[in-house]
Amino acid sequence: MSQDGAQGRYAGRALADGRYQLRDLLGEGGMASVHLAYDAVLDRQVAVKTLHTELGREQAFRERFRREAQAVAKLTHTNIVSVFDTGEDSLDGMTTPYIVMEYIEGRPLGSVLDEDIRQQGAMPADKALKITADVLAALEISHEMGLVHRDIKPGNVMMTKRGVVKVMDFGIARAMQSGVTSMTQTGMVVGTPQYLSPEQALGRGVDARSDLYSVGIMLFQLVTGRLPFEADSPLAIAYAHVQEEPVAPSSINRSLPPAVDALVARALRKNPNERFPSAEAMRDECLRVASSFQAAAPSIVPGAQTASGAGVGASVFPPVDQSTPAPSGQVQTPYQPAPTPNPYGAPTPAPAPSYGYPQAQPGYQTPPSAGYASTPPPYNLSPQTSVSGSGGGGGGRNNRPVIIGSIVVSVIAVGGLIAALMFNGGTKDDDPQADPSKSPSAVEGHRGPDKTKVIDTEKCTEPVESYNDPEKVELPDFTFKNYDSVRACARAAGWQVERKAVDENTYGQDTVMEQFPAAGEDIDPENPPKISLSVSTGNPA
Repeated sequence: MSQDGAQGRYAGRALADGRYQLRDLLGEGGMASVHLAYDAVLDRQVAVKTLHTELGREQAFRERFRREAQAVAKLTHTNIVSVFDTGEDSLDGMTTPYIVMEYIEGRPLGSVLDEDIRQQGAMPADKALKITADVLAALEISHEMGLVHRDIKPGNVMMTKRGVVKVMDFGIARAMQSGVTSMTQTGMVVGTPQYLSPEQALGRGVDARSDLYSVGIMLFQLVTGRLPFEADSPLAIAYAHVQEEPVAPSSINRSLPPAVDALVARALRKNPNERFPSAEAMRDECLRVASSFQAAAPSIVPGAQTASGAGVGASVFPPVDQSTPAPSGQVQTPYQPAPTPNPYGAPTPAPAPSYGYPQAQPGYQTPPSAGYASTPPPYNLSPQTSVSGSGGGGGGRNNRPVIIGSIVVSVIAVGGLIAALMFNGGTKDDDPQADPSKSPSAVEGHRGPDKTKVIDTEKCTEPVESYNDPEKVELPDFTFKNYDSVRACARAAGWQVERKAVDENTYGQDTVMEQFPAAGEDIDPENPPKISLSVSTGNPA
């Protein structure tokens, strides 16, 4: 549709009893449209995003969407698009949820990248790192409030005319995911496969480190002009994130220093425990790397290849009597991450290069954050699947090996968790002798507890009602909170917790690093499961 056509179509439309008068169409996708609008009450220009999916008909979804928008409205930061209002109205005879946001005079990061690609082949590394650092600054604020973005990509990052980075659409992916059952029934897919973390691709619970993986994908794209994983269907791309190793960015852009390769490689670890521990840590590294080399124009290697998802089916489900070949182009980095912290006590071997997370290796024990294979992946396996944002087309190819492979990966994850539970047993919450992290430590590098990171007991006594089952509630997010406050919260609700020690000194002693079940998982408040918490000893890994 032409701009003139869009203006004519939406002329005279208004929301909220005439307060928001829709004007120019700024952008449109498979699930939502964004309009420039006039706020008649406050006499200002705003941007209004309207969702035009079948989900608008579901009251439960609209309530989740409203709650998410209210949470996002509390975010205040230079690099975050402000949310002013939210509601629902009728457009074209359909109940339509909408969000009223700050109007940004600028353009999407994807448009800025396209211009740099036309002129230089990719974005200069120093510029890309500074933009990425600003995106991470926005995520640092949201993660502190327990909000995971879930859909970081250039299309959700705006650049103002003065070059200020603005991240938008916080909370929308989570609200959309709450309606995944309805959406898959109507042939829709949540999220953008090219930027999904491995845990998202497998339909598991996510935390802040999932956003850092997506930022790593975006940084790879900025400095190379290409995505690290390409395939001819959304499902193949998603499982490439699980199985394939990306090539080093410098194999595509020769002007990149090794430090950029190392930074990207760490962000794209399959296992969340091996990525940067926080947005702040990754941001600091981006700024350090940006200041450590002399800026140079991109030098793109003609015909350089990125990883392909074409062999995903075979790599997940190899033929009988054949071993899976190691993927080419594996990045060698100066980082030496410690083995995956194991919440069940026994040391876990470092992941093999070919898979990383998860693995069917003898002795491998899936950490709690990786073990929820019961959650269905948010994909419709039909060839007619449509994707929000840019995505692979095709779908006519036989996806049976990939589907079988996804089932095998899920079974492996569940089997690893069950084996770990049977082999290691549990450490009782009230048994200080069994938990060395409860005793003061004099180990060099030990970091003491941070008692300012607490959780309100109301998060447990008045938890959020489940979207899927009104008889259940969502488990609160205990990660990165002080253990004493978490235990007090759980006990106030009558929930049992058990504590597992894990060595790390980034967040400090008594900080909850992981939980099982995951945050947001549905539980029966009348018959809750025992909550397993991996708690930092404060000692170096």
